[in-house]
Amino acid sequence: MSGSPIWHPFTQHGLGEPIPLVTRAEGAVLTTQDGRRIIDAISSWWVTTHGHSHPRIMAAIAEQAGRLDQIIFAGWTHEPAETVARELVRVTPPALSRVFFSDSGSTCVEVALKMALGYWRNRGEARQRVIVMEHSYHGDTIGAMSVGARGVFNRAYEPLLFDVTTIPFPAPGREQATLDALAAACADAAALIVEPLVLGAGGMLVYSAGVLAEMRAVCAAHGTLFIADEVMTGWGRTGTLLACEQAGVVPDLLCLSKGLTGGAVPLAVTLATEAIFDAHWSSDRSRMFFHSSSYTANPIACAAAAANLAIWRDEPVLERVATLAARQRVRLDAVARLPGVHNPRALGTIAALEIGDPAGAYLSDIGPRLLGFFRERDLLLRPLGNTVYVMPPYCIDEDQLDAVYAAIGQAAARFGGAE
Repeated sequence: MSGSPIWHPFTQHGLGEPIPLVTRAEGAVLTTQDGRRIIDAISSWWVTTHGHSHPRIMAAIAEQAGRLDQIIFAGWTHEPAETVARELVRVTPPALSRVFFSDSGSTCVEVALKMALGYWRNRGEARQRVIVMEHSYHGDTIGAMSVGARGVFNRAYEPLLFDVTTIPFPAPGREQATLDALAAACADAAALIVEPLVLGAGGMLVYSAGVLAEMRAVCAAHGTLFIADEVMTGWGRTGTLLACEQAGVVPDLLCLSKGLTGGAVPLAVTLATEAIFDAHWSSDRSRMFFHSSSYTANPIACAAAAANLAIWRDEPVLERVATLAARQRVRLDAVARLPGVHNPRALGTIAALEIGDPAGAYLSDIGPRLLGFFRERDLLLRPLGNTVYVMPPYCIDEDQLDAVYAAIGQAAARFGGAE
């Protein structure tokens, strides 16, 4: 073995790509050990909302660390968790009255799936099948992989995954096929899980709020639970606090993580309706919800989340989101006219396009070359194959955005005709 012993996620070490060492982060900029200033154009994997090292969040973490670092959450509680739960119930739809803490996007999805199955079992109804959407991605734990698209992400682990029913992605002109497939699958299904409006790792695929609303209506008509995975789409990314708001949709189960702490530290929650909580409420201990981790509702992470919720309460965050969305749209429209650029699309602060192959391909040979191209220009842009997307912190400034889109235009010129 030579060099670092670290095995990095979603990294093929056999390619020998450089791995920069980051020593500091502030706002939309990362600083490396050798003094380079890197514009973080993807919010460090979609988590950083207000900017790195936000003073209010950092202060809350420091203060909490000196008071209470960790405590078991099974049968115990603490004020940071109580504050976060109260605030989440305040800012989300009233029907979502119960808050269950976990640690990451994958785990809050696992929690939602287990709650859905427990709901039906405790009611004495034989509903066990989960409906999923084509091209979806919900995480890398076993349950989350099971409800995601089958392919390169999880092919090696196929023996571990449970069966699901897959409905087609509601691409333009195919919306009715999606709704028909959902209606056919709903008769005895436990739940549908979807990424509202935007499929992230599946290629930043966008579908309409109208389709989302109709999918919710189909589920309601058949009594099928509706799980909204807003791990990526929540916290303003699509232009509203939650993507579901744009469709007037209230899910039965809501998964939140990433921007929950402003991206500072790991934390996740699954919000549930009272009906789902009541299905597990009993004097019979065998009917309790059997899920936890050692660090459930860690007080330091909860303090960060409470500070983030205070920022949303006290500051004009959605105005910043709208301003960033408008600035992105102008630059995307300009880049969209370049040869080699295909399928430009935007929703809220998310913008995406394909360079070269219009269909997009996660294992496209262009992907590593694009990654290196942007790295050399001091940009953190991590294409999904030949799909280039921009999802920056809300504090990114005009000059930084100009640098991002100038590099995308240069990349289109160089790689737009590549196979």
